[in-house]
Amino acid sequence: MIKESYALVMSPNSNPLKGLPKMVRFQLMTTLAFMWSFIFTMWIGSMQFFGPSAVVHTLVLIGVFFTAEIFKKARN
Repeated sequence: MIKESYALVMSPNSNPLKGLPKMVRFQLMTTLAFMWSFIFTMWIGSMQFFGPSAVVHTLVLIGVFFTAEIFKKARN
């Protein structure tokens, strides 16, 4: 169940952004990552964590999209 829920949100082949061009998907996912980073830092009450959280979210997104692209190219 956790894997399916994760794929529903994070997988570029199954989330609602799947019909958009790859670059637009990446930009929107990055924007969402920054938004959630901000929400979680406000939730814990400390803006000093927003910068590191935003950087880490961006790095994770870059890694996910890069890995997905490599896997896609390897499949073809």
